[in-house]
Amino acid sequence: MASIIGSTKTSKYWYVMRDLKRSNAKLPGYKLLEKKQIRVFTPMKWELTGKSGIQTREQVPVIKDLLFAYSSLEELAPILQEEPKLQHRYVRGGKQHEPMIVRSDYMERFIHAVQSSDTPCFYLPEEITPNMYRRRIRIIGGALNNYEGHLVTVRGSRIKRLLVELPNLLAVAIEVNPEYIMLID
Repeated sequence: MASIIGSTKTSKYWYVMRDLKRSNAKLPGYKLLEKKQIRVFTPMKWELTGKSGIQTREQVPVIKDLLFAYSSLEELAPILQEEPKLQHRYVRGGKQHEPMIVRSDYMERFIHAVQSSDTPCFYLPEEITPNMYRRRIRIIGGALNNYEGHLVTVRGSRIKRLLVELPNLLAVAIEVNPEYIMLID
């Protein structure tokens, strides 16, 4: 997590936000911010939903109240004022009311990794156990060229996955072709 101490209110950052609206709200936070032309990233997954007795497959947020907005405090302030259920997440144990931000390079790397996969597996930090981490690897070639991280092993699966993390927030395991994997020791 990066700090915004000493920055201006007009500088753009990836703010970690929370959306306290109901899960069936017509205009969830990420759609509201997109409508206001703010760049938003919300980790999504496919889910079967039933409306009027008809099952449909649609994308829904992995974590209902988590979204990331690339904006400035000055641009977000009026939106947060009119939408009280859309809020900043704040740094714990830090300066009082310091909004959480993610470094742009970490966020762009994470977004690219998620978008490069049809089946990303998301994990909260507490869900990642030490026995899931295997060898340290680098990807050579393909969509994730030069990505480094840990090879994730899930019991009973033969699929090779690279773990890409947003420290203390979220991680994603992305399927990689074994021919692109180079072990690092």
